Order: sequence, then structure tokens, then C-alpha cells
Amino acid sequence: MATGQAPGNPIPAVRTYPPVEHPVVVIGPQYLAQYPVELAVSTKLWTLGENDFKVSDINGTLIFQVKSKLLTLHDRRFLKDAAGNTLVNLRQKIRTMHRRWEAFRGESKEEKDLLFTAKKSKLFQFKTELDIFLANNKGEVPDFKVKGGYGESSCSILLGDSNAMLAQMHRLHSLTTMILDTDSFGVTVYPNVDYAFIVALVVILDEINADRSGED
Repeated sequence: MATGQAPGNPIPAVRTYPPVEHPVVVIGPQYLAQYPVELAVSTKLWTLGENDFKVSDINGTLIFQVKSKLLTLHDRRFLKDAAGNTLVNLRQKIRTMHRRWEAFRGESKEEKDLLFTAKKSKLFQFKTELDIFLANNKGEVPDFKVKGGYGESSCSILLGDSNAMLAQMHRLHSLTTMILDTDSFGVTVYPNVDYAFIVALVVILDEINADRSGED
């Protein structure tokens, strides 16, 4: 399995973090790094009909971008690489309990291309917690969990029901983000963890947190 640094990979984070025991690959092995990765996610607020993200490394180099298609039957988000190639599309399943999102490879909607589903852990909760199930997981124990919500300033992404940390997310507040009317947060991804997958989870978490007025 290729775990080397692919062209355009983000540079290492300043701090070191313990690597996971086994590589975590969901979207692709090219998004594994053998070092911790620090990403900055920024989203422009209050744009009509779209909620686009940019994901950069700590040097400001664009790594991913997220485009949205709103005002349609299904809200959809497209996670793209820096060149604009769609890696994953995220769809909210309407009329489901627990706010369920599905992630499909590329721009597919086919069941065979389903990568994972994410849903709120509980119907009513004060802090957003998500359970993530890989496509082949038909059981009740999630493969990954998100604990806390970025609305509460920080959260952690964990392996299954364990305390094994895969990534951490925290809000970034600065005068620049206030002036430019943007919302920004940082994500630290541990070594040997698919950082494209982590960004997809961040997008879903952001959507669920932003959608407080809808039915849960």
C-alpha cells in the first residue's frame, strides 16, 4: 500500500502525534501521510445557494475544495482535489431520523460506490456527536465516531468506540476571518490517517451544525 508523499500533499505539522496502529484508508491511500498533517478549512458565510469550502495546508497551499449544489431535492456537497477532480460526493438523506449523510465515490449515486454513512449518535443531543459506518458495516458498532462539535470550539475523531484518536478539529478566530466574513477551523490529522476522509467528515459535521432549524 502506497503511503509515500504524493505530489501536492500537505507539509508536516509542527507537532508530532502518535500514529495509528493500522493505516486508515477510506477515500484513497494517496491521502495517507507518514507524518501529522495540519489543515486549515475556511468557508465563506452567507453565500446564496452555495456553501463552499477551501482546505489548505499551513503554508496556504490549496489541498481540497468543496462545492455545493443546494436548492435541489437532495443537498449535495462535492469534495474535489486542488485540480477540481471530484473525489467524493456527500448527500443528505431526506426524511430520515438522526440526520443521515451518505458519501459516494466520485459523482456516483450508485449503492456499489457508497463509501460510508454518517449520522447523529442520538436524536436529541446538546453536543453534536456522529457515528460513521463504512459501507460494508451492517452492524450497530460504528467504525468511527466524532465527539463534540465545532460549534463547541473543538472536537475529536476517534476509531470506533475506542479512544484511539485519528484527528482533532478546532475553531480559528482572527480579525481577518471577521473582516472577510469567513468561518475557519483547523484540523490536525494523525499519521497514517486518510486526510481526505477526515475533511469529508468535517464537511458533514459543519452541515449538521449549521442546520439547527431543520428536523433532526
